[in-house]
Amino acid sequence: MKYFKTFLYGIMGGICISLGGAAFLTSDNKAVGASFFVIGLFVICTMGFNLFTGKICYVFDRKPSYLLDLLLIWLGNFTGAWLSATMLRATRLTGLVETAQKICTTKLGDNYGSIFILAIFCNILIYIAVDGYANNPHELGKYLSLFFGVAIFVFCGFEHCVANMFYISMAGFWGSRAFAFILINTAGNAVGGVIFPIAKKIYAWDAGKAVKMEA
Repeated sequence: MKYFKTFLYGIMGGICISLGGAAFLTSDNKAVGASFFVIGLFVICTMGFNLFTGKICYVFDRKPSYLLDLLLIWLGNFTGAWLSATMLRATRLTGLVETAQKICTTKLGDNYGSIFILAIFCNILIYIAVDGYANNPHELGKYLSLFFGVAIFVFCGFEHCVANMFYISMAGFWGSRAFAFILINTAGNAVGGVIFPIAKKIYAWDAGKAVKMEA
């Protein structure tokens, strides 16, 4: 039952990101589209759904079995993004498909090193967003963390694996190149998501060591 819920909440997370992705594709203004994209992570955080890029940030705080949770969440996110795109492709909103195809042509034409680096920076910002929402003591600070963390990664064009699952599904561009792109994107997101947590752990270890030495 636990794993079913993990997967189901992953599907919901994929749907939420798809809502943000659809809003981004609809907007002609990049800044406005980036701002509207925030709705995805806002709903995920407030409703407790699962998003791989957020959950990966805490992998070193969990037991090894958490890796299975991450896999289920990733698969759930993929399912939710694919389902959302498939449904939207069956509507009159053909402009979303055309815009997604233009975006994905650029993304899939990029080299793997670039994709990996852009994915790292994406999840540094995702960590800022989700950890700020969870731990910022000020109510306004929680929502500013969400807004700026998400809006900036979208505005800059950094690579988010779940958003790209939706865009590629919307464009109808699935193939070996697209799957390789998503796997490299996922790996980059994983690296970016743990940079700040590892730095905080090292600092806490050094601080604790210094306190012991002073005592």
